Amino acid sequence: MSYQDIKFEEGTVFLVTGGAGFIGSNLCEALLDMGCTVRCLDDLSTGKYENIEHFMGKSGFSFIEGDIRDFETCESACEGVEYVLHQAAWGSVPRSMEMPIVYEQINIQGTLHMMEAAVQCGVKKFVYASSSSVYGDSTELPKREGQEGNVLSPYALTKKTDEEYGRLYKKLYGLDTYGLRYFNVFGRRQDPDGMYAAVIPKFIKQLLHGETPTINGDGRQSRDFTYIDNVIEANLRACKANSSAAGEAFNIGAGGRLYLIDMYGQLCKALGVDVAPNFGPPRAGDVRDSNADISKARKLLGYDPDIDFEQGIMLAIDWYKEYLK
Repeated sequence: MSYQDIKFEEGTVFLVTGGAGFIGSNLCEALLDMGCTVRCLDDLSTGKYENIEHFMGKSGFSFIEGDIRDFETCESACEGVEYVLHQAAWGSVPRSMEMPIVYEQINIQGTLHMMEAAVQCGVKKFVYASSSSVYGDSTELPKREGQEGNVLSPYALTKKTDEEYGRLYKKLYGLDTYGLRYFNVFGRRQDPDGMYAAVIPKFIKQLLHGETPTINGDGRQSRDFTYIDNVIEANLRACKANSSAAGEAFNIGAGGRLYLIDMYGQLCKALGVDVAPNFGPPRAGDVRDSNADISKARKLLGYDPDIDFEQGIMLAIDWYKEYLK
Protein backbone atom coordinates (compact mmCIF):
# COMPACT_ATOMS: atom_id res chain seq x y z
CA MET A 1 0.00 0.00 0.00
CA SER A 2 1.31 3.38 -1.00
CA TYR A 3 0.77 5.04 2.39
CA GLN A 4 3.10 2.75 4.31
CA ASP A 5 5.92 5.31 4.03
CA ILE A 6 3.86 7.99 5.84
CA LYS A 7 4.84 8.36 9.48
CA PHE A 8 3.42 10.31 12.42
CA GLU A 9 4.84 10.57 15.91
CA GLU A 10 3.54 7.95 18.30
CA GLY A 11 0.35 9.22 19.94
CA THR A 12 -0.38 11.98 17.40
CA VAL A 13 -4.02 12.94 18.01
CA PHE A 14 -6.51 12.63 15.14
CA LEU A 15 -10.22 13.31 15.09
CA VAL A 16 -12.12 11.36 12.45
CA THR A 17 -15.68 12.62 12.03
CA GLY A 18 -18.04 10.10 10.51
CA GLY A 19 -15.58 7.56 11.87
CA ALA A 20 -18.16 4.78 12.05
CA GLY A 21 -18.87 5.07 8.33
CA PHE A 22 -17.27 3.30 5.41
CA ILE A 23 -14.35 5.65 4.74
CA GLY A 24 -14.10 6.93 8.31
CA SER A 25 -13.74 3.50 9.91
CA ASN A 26 -11.01 2.57 7.45
CA LEU A 27 -9.17 5.78 8.35
CA CYS A 28 -9.51 5.00 12.07
CA GLU A 29 -8.06 1.54 11.51
CA ALA A 30 -5.09 2.79 9.48
CA LEU A 31 -4.25 5.46 12.06
CA LEU A 32 -4.50 3.04 14.98
CA ASP A 33 -2.17 0.66 13.15
CA MET A 34 0.30 3.55 12.84
CA GLY A 35 0.29 4.13 16.60
CA CYS A 36 -1.78 7.32 16.52
CA THR A 37 -4.42 8.37 19.05
CA VAL A 38 -7.80 8.33 17.33
CA ARG A 39 -10.97 10.08 18.42
CA CYS A 40 -14.05 9.03 16.44
CA LEU A 41 -17.10 11.29 16.26
CA ASP A 42 -20.29 9.87 14.74
CA ASP A 43 -24.03 10.17 15.38
CA LEU A 44 -24.62 6.69 13.87
CA SER A 45 -27.30 8.04 11.52
CA THR A 46 -25.57 6.44 8.54
CA GLY A 47 -22.43 5.03 10.18
CA LYS A 48 -22.57 1.67 11.93
CA TYR A 49 -21.34 0.76 15.39
CA GLU A 50 -20.25 -2.63 14.00
CA ASN A 51 -17.65 -0.80 11.87
CA ILE A 52 -15.80 0.39 14.98
CA GLU A 53 -16.82 -2.20 17.55
CA HIS A 54 -13.50 -4.04 17.21
CA PHE A 55 -11.62 -0.79 18.04
CA MET A 56 -13.43 -0.30 21.35
CA GLY A 57 -11.11 -0.93 24.26
CA LYS A 58 -8.07 -0.56 22.03
CA SER A 59 -5.36 1.68 23.42
CA GLY A 60 -5.55 5.11 21.80
CA PHE A 61 -9.13 4.84 20.52
CA SER A 62 -12.16 6.72 21.86
CA PHE A 63 -15.68 7.09 20.51
CA ILE A 64 -17.93 10.14 20.85
CA GLU A 65 -21.54 9.62 19.82
CA GLY A 66 -22.52 13.11 18.76
CA ASP A 67 -23.98 15.28 16.01
CA ILE A 68 -21.92 17.82 14.03
CA ARG A 69 -25.00 20.03 13.86
CA ASP A 70 -24.29 20.81 17.53
CA PHE A 71 -21.37 23.26 17.74
CA GLU A 72 -20.50 22.45 21.36
CA THR A 73 -20.09 18.79 20.40
CA CYS A 74 -17.72 19.79 17.59
CA GLU A 75 -15.69 22.06 19.85
CA SER A 76 -15.40 19.45 22.58
CA ALA A 77 -14.33 16.81 20.05
CA CYS A 78 -11.58 19.10 18.66
CA GLU A 79 -9.93 19.89 21.98
CA GLY A 80 -6.32 18.74 21.97
CA VAL A 81 -6.55 17.45 18.38
CA GLU A 82 -3.75 17.99 15.86
CA TYR A 83 -5.43 16.73 12.69
CA VAL A 84 -9.10 16.55 11.72
CA LEU A 85 -10.21 14.12 8.99
CA HIS A 86 -13.76 15.30 8.38
CA GLN A 87 -15.77 12.53 6.71
CA ALA A 88 -19.11 13.12 8.45
CA ALA A 89 -21.78 13.81 5.85
CA TRP A 90 -24.84 12.32 4.27
CA GLY A 91 -24.08 10.88 0.85
CA SER A 92 -26.37 9.82 -2.03
CA VAL A 93 -27.48 12.12 -4.81
CA PRO A 94 -31.03 10.67 -5.03
CA ARG A 95 -31.68 11.02 -1.29
CA SER A 96 -30.48 14.65 -1.38
CA MET A 97 -33.16 15.39 -3.99
CA GLU A 98 -35.75 14.20 -1.48
CA MET A 99 -34.24 15.82 1.65
CA PRO A 100 -32.40 19.03 0.65
CA ILE A 101 -32.88 20.77 4.01
CA VAL A 102 -31.34 17.89 5.97
CA TYR A 103 -28.39 17.86 3.58
CA GLU A 104 -27.86 21.58 4.11
CA GLN A 105 -27.92 21.13 7.87
CA ILE A 106 -25.52 18.19 8.01
CA ASN A 107 -23.19 18.72 5.06
CA ILE A 108 -22.91 22.51 5.10
CA GLN A 109 -23.74 23.70 8.60
CA GLY A 110 -22.07 20.66 10.17
CA THR A 111 -18.89 21.20 8.16
CA LEU A 112 -18.87 24.90 9.05
CA HIS A 113 -19.19 23.96 12.72
CA MET A 114 -16.23 21.62 12.39
CA MET A 115 -14.03 24.22 10.66
CA GLU A 116 -14.86 26.85 13.27
CA ALA A 117 -14.21 24.40 16.11
CA ALA A 118 -10.88 23.48 14.51
CA VAL A 119 -9.87 27.16 14.44
CA GLN A 120 -10.94 27.70 18.05
CA CYS A 121 -8.96 24.63 19.19
CA GLY A 122 -5.78 25.31 17.19
CA VAL A 123 -5.98 22.27 14.92
CA LYS A 124 -2.97 22.00 12.57
CA LYS A 125 -4.73 20.65 9.47
CA PHE A 126 -8.33 20.10 8.46
CA VAL A 127 -8.81 17.52 5.71
CA TYR A 128 -12.39 17.12 4.50
CA ALA A 129 -14.36 14.96 2.09
CA SER A 130 -15.62 16.65 -1.04
CA SER A 131 -16.96 14.87 -4.10
CA SER A 132 -16.57 14.49 -7.86
CA SER A 133 -20.24 15.54 -8.02
CA VAL A 134 -19.07 19.18 -7.90
CA TYR A 135 -18.25 18.85 -11.62
CA GLY A 136 -21.98 18.76 -12.36
CA ASP A 137 -22.89 19.10 -16.02
CA SER A 138 -19.34 19.70 -17.23
CA THR A 139 -18.59 17.40 -20.17
CA GLU A 140 -14.83 17.88 -19.98
CA LEU A 141 -12.84 14.65 -19.57
CA PRO A 142 -10.78 14.01 -17.64
CA LYS A 143 -12.20 16.16 -14.84
CA ARG A 144 -9.75 18.91 -13.82
CA GLU A 145 -9.95 21.25 -10.86
CA GLY A 146 -11.07 24.67 -12.08
CA GLN A 147 -13.27 23.27 -14.89
CA GLU A 148 -16.46 22.66 -12.92
CA GLY A 149 -19.94 22.93 -14.43
CA ASN A 150 -23.34 23.60 -12.87
CA VAL A 151 -24.11 21.22 -10.02
CA LEU A 152 -26.99 18.80 -10.56
CA SER A 153 -28.14 17.95 -7.03
CA PRO A 154 -28.43 19.37 -3.50
CA TYR A 155 -25.70 16.92 -2.44
CA ALA A 156 -23.29 18.34 -5.03
CA LEU A 157 -24.14 21.86 -3.94
CA THR A 158 -23.32 21.04 -0.31
CA LYS A 159 -19.88 19.81 -1.33
CA LYS A 160 -19.25 22.83 -3.54
CA THR A 161 -20.20 25.09 -0.62
CA ASP A 162 -17.88 23.17 1.73
CA GLU A 163 -15.01 23.87 -0.67
CA GLU A 164 -15.78 27.58 -0.61
CA TYR A 165 -15.75 27.57 3.18
CA GLY A 166 -12.48 25.64 3.08
CA ARG A 167 -10.96 28.33 0.87
CA LEU A 168 -12.25 31.11 3.13
CA TYR A 169 -11.13 29.48 6.36
CA LYS A 170 -7.59 29.29 5.01
CA LYS A 171 -7.66 32.89 3.75
CA LEU A 172 -9.45 34.52 6.69
CA TYR A 173 -8.50 32.41 9.68
CA GLY A 174 -5.31 30.61 8.66
CA LEU A 175 -6.78 27.09 8.96
CA ASP A 176 -4.97 24.70 6.63
CA THR A 177 -7.87 23.02 4.82
CA TYR A 178 -7.60 20.37 2.10
CA GLY A 179 -10.70 19.29 0.17
CA LEU A 180 -10.58 15.79 -1.29
CA ARG A 181 -12.92 15.22 -4.22
CA TYR A 182 -13.56 11.49 -3.96
CA PHE A 183 -14.36 9.62 -7.17
CA ASN A 184 -16.60 6.57 -6.57
CA VAL A 185 -14.80 4.97 -3.65
CA PHE A 186 -15.34 1.25 -2.99
CA GLY A 187 -13.97 -1.44 -0.71
CA ARG A 188 -14.32 -3.14 2.67
CA ARG A 189 -17.10 -1.97 5.00
CA GLN A 190 -19.08 -0.20 2.29
CA ASP A 191 -22.75 -0.89 3.00
CA PRO A 192 -24.37 -3.16 0.37
CA ASP A 193 -27.91 -2.66 1.70
CA GLY A 194 -30.64 -0.08 1.31
CA MET A 195 -32.13 1.76 -1.63
CA TYR A 196 -29.26 4.28 -1.62
CA ALA A 197 -26.43 1.71 -1.50
CA ALA A 198 -23.43 2.28 -3.77
CA VAL A 199 -23.43 0.21 -6.93
CA ILE A 200 -20.41 -2.06 -6.37
CA PRO A 201 -21.30 -3.50 -2.93
CA LYS A 202 -24.95 -3.75 -3.96
CA PHE A 203 -24.11 -5.71 -7.13
CA ILE A 204 -21.61 -7.96 -5.33
CA LYS A 205 -24.20 -8.92 -2.72
CA GLN A 206 -26.90 -9.54 -5.31
CA LEU A 207 -24.63 -11.69 -7.48
CA LEU A 208 -23.40 -13.67 -4.47
CA HIS A 209 -27.03 -14.34 -3.52
CA GLY A 210 -28.09 -15.36 -7.03
CA GLU A 211 -30.10 -12.20 -7.68
CA THR A 212 -30.19 -10.11 -10.87
CA PRO A 213 -28.85 -6.55 -10.45
CA THR A 214 -30.41 -3.54 -12.16
CA ILE A 215 -28.23 -0.98 -13.91
CA ASN A 216 -29.78 2.49 -13.92
CA GLY A 217 -29.58 3.88 -17.45
CA ASP A 218 -27.96 2.27 -20.48
CA GLY A 219 -24.78 1.16 -18.71
CA ARG A 220 -22.62 3.43 -20.87
CA GLN A 221 -22.13 6.00 -18.13
CA SER A 222 -18.54 5.89 -16.87
CA ARG A 223 -16.90 6.16 -13.46
CA ASP A 224 -13.44 6.45 -11.93
CA PHE A 225 -13.73 3.65 -9.37
CA THR A 226 -11.25 4.18 -6.55
CA TYR A 227 -10.25 1.60 -3.95
CA ILE A 228 -10.46 2.60 -0.28
CA ASP A 229 -6.71 2.31 0.39
CA ASN A 230 -6.05 5.01 -2.21
CA VAL A 231 -8.38 7.33 -0.28
CA ILE A 232 -6.63 6.54 2.99
CA GLU A 233 -3.35 7.52 1.33
CA ALA A 234 -4.82 10.82 0.10
CA ASN A 235 -6.03 11.80 3.58
CA LEU A 236 -2.70 11.01 5.22
CA ARG A 237 -0.67 12.76 2.52
CA ALA A 238 -2.84 15.86 2.89
CA CYS A 239 -1.91 15.89 6.59
CA LYS A 240 1.75 16.02 5.55
CA ALA A 241 1.26 18.51 2.70
CA ASN A 242 2.87 21.92 2.58
CA SER A 243 0.76 24.76 3.95
CA SER A 244 1.01 26.49 0.57
CA ALA A 245 -1.34 23.82 -0.85
CA ALA A 246 -4.02 24.56 1.77
CA GLY A 247 -7.35 26.13 0.85
CA GLU A 248 -7.50 24.03 -2.32
CA ALA A 249 -9.56 21.05 -3.52
CA PHE A 250 -8.01 17.97 -5.12
CA ASN A 251 -9.29 15.14 -7.28
CA ILE A 252 -8.84 11.82 -5.50
CA GLY A 253 -9.41 8.98 -7.93
CA ALA A 254 -7.46 6.21 -9.58
CA GLY A 255 -7.19 8.13 -12.84
CA GLY A 256 -9.14 5.52 -14.80
CA ARG A 257 -12.48 5.37 -16.58
CA LEU A 258 -14.76 2.34 -16.67
CA TYR A 259 -18.24 2.02 -18.17
CA LEU A 260 -20.81 0.60 -15.75
CA ILE A 261 -21.64 -2.26 -18.09
CA ASP A 262 -17.95 -3.20 -18.28
CA MET A 263 -17.59 -2.92 -14.51
CA TYR A 264 -20.55 -5.27 -14.21
CA GLY A 265 -18.92 -7.72 -16.60
CA GLN A 266 -15.71 -7.69 -14.56
CA LEU A 267 -17.69 -8.34 -11.37
CA CYS A 268 -19.43 -11.34 -12.96
CA LYS A 269 -16.11 -12.71 -14.20
CA ALA A 270 -14.42 -12.27 -10.81
CA LEU A 271 -17.35 -13.99 -9.07
CA GLY A 272 -17.55 -16.77 -11.66
CA VAL A 273 -21.19 -16.09 -12.61
CA ASP A 274 -22.99 -15.32 -15.87
CA VAL A 275 -26.03 -13.15 -15.14
CA ALA A 276 -27.44 -10.67 -17.64
CA PRO A 277 -28.39 -7.44 -15.80
CA ASN A 278 -31.72 -5.67 -15.88
CA PHE A 279 -31.79 -2.03 -17.01
CA GLY A 280 -33.79 0.69 -15.29
CA PRO A 281 -34.36 4.42 -15.84
CA PRO A 282 -31.40 6.80 -15.30
CA ARG A 283 -31.16 8.39 -11.85
CA ALA A 284 -31.93 12.10 -11.67
CA GLY A 285 -28.95 14.26 -10.72
CA ASP A 286 -26.29 11.72 -11.65
CA VAL A 287 -23.20 12.84 -13.53
CA ARG A 288 -22.97 10.97 -16.85
CA ASP A 289 -19.20 10.49 -17.08
CA SER A 290 -16.45 10.69 -14.50
CA ASN A 291 -12.69 10.36 -14.85
CA ALA A 292 -10.22 12.13 -12.58
CA ASP A 293 -7.14 14.05 -13.60
CA ILE A 294 -5.08 13.48 -10.45
CA SER A 295 -2.01 15.48 -11.51
CA LYS A 296 -2.71 18.31 -9.02
CA ALA A 297 -2.92 15.87 -6.10
CA ARG A 298 0.25 14.14 -7.31
CA LYS A 299 2.14 17.42 -7.47
CA LEU A 300 0.93 19.16 -4.31
CA LEU A 301 0.04 16.27 -2.01
CA GLY A 302 2.37 13.55 -3.27
CA TYR A 303 -0.66 11.35 -3.91
CA ASP A 304 0.30 8.25 -5.88
CA PRO A 305 -2.45 5.57 -5.86
CA ASP A 306 -1.12 2.09 -6.52
CA ILE A 307 -4.25 -0.08 -6.35
CA ASP A 308 -6.14 -0.23 -9.65
CA PHE A 309 -9.71 -1.40 -10.19
CA GLU A 310 -8.81 -5.04 -10.90
CA GLN A 311 -6.77 -5.37 -7.71
CA GLY A 312 -9.30 -3.46 -5.65
CA ILE A 313 -12.30 -5.44 -6.82
CA MET A 314 -10.68 -8.75 -5.89
CA LEU A 315 -9.86 -7.39 -2.42
CA ALA A 316 -13.42 -6.11 -2.05
CA ILE A 317 -14.97 -9.41 -3.17
CA ASP A 318 -12.82 -11.35 -0.69
CA TRP A 319 -14.04 -9.07 2.11
CA TYR A 320 -17.74 -9.33 1.14
CA LYS A 321 -17.55 -13.12 0.91
CA GLU A 322 -16.54 -13.13 4.59
CA TYR A 323 -18.89 -10.30 5.64
CA LEU A 324 -21.97 -11.78 3.95
CA LYS A 325 -21.54 -15.32 5.32
